[in-house]
Amino acid sequence: MTNSATPVIEFRDVGKEYGNPNEGGTVVEALAEASFEIHKGEFVAITGPSGSGKSTLLHLIGLLDRPSKGKIFVDGTEIMNLKDDQLARLRNEKIGFVFQQFNLLPKTPAIRNVELPLVYRGMGAGERHDRAKKELGAVGLGDRLNNKPSQLSGGQQQRVAIARALVTNPSLLLADEPTGNLDTKSGIEIMKLFEDLHERGVTLVLVTHNPDLAGQADRQIVIKDGQIVKDTGGKNGHD
Repeated sequence: MTNSATPVIEFRDVGKEYGNPNEGGTVVEALAEASFEIHKGEFVAITGPSGSGKSTLLHLIGLLDRPSKGKIFVDGTEIMNLKDDQLARLRNEKIGFVFQQFNLLPKTPAIRNVELPLVYRGMGAGERHDRAKKELGAVGLGDRLNNKPSQLSGGQQQRVAIARALVTNPSLLLADEPTGNLDTKSGIEIMKLFEDLHERGVTLVLVTHNPDLAGQADRQIVIKDGQIVKDTGGKNGHD
């Protein structure tokens, strides 16, 4: 499901290097001249072996790191010259994160965990509560609003994390190994939830080393040794 509108994410010859040769260190090229677009409504899996550069790509797409070269655009906004606070604001507005470890506040009820990104946005308490309640209902946890993470199963905790990621109505939902800490049944349920979100028009990027999970996406970007070696779809897609 793609269109010709402004891409949600666009990479133009993006590279990332670590290390400083001026300090006598070795420079490691973690990502080499990656170019691709992700459009609204796409479900994209980024996959590859351990150490391939998936985490580097994840951090760059999620605006958690800056590229060494090239340009990154998020909904048409070029990020290279943004100050840290501007980058943080763009990240809060445009990108929802789902992590393998859930990253929930352990002593905080589900609804308060989901409200957290809206607190950072400065939204009033009443509106925060209503939006968090709606998203928890949408992921099947309308009866668990006041449960703390310790009172929820792993699958339910991941659902809370997904609701938290969606509560800001982001342009992109970015999931990093979202079933990695779940049993098989819960993992299947979470992937079904992602498929449902895709049907609703949510733009999804799933980072995984699991080929079975990657195969459920409409498009796969395969990375190896810091280079994109396969892209099964999209405007710049190639095999």
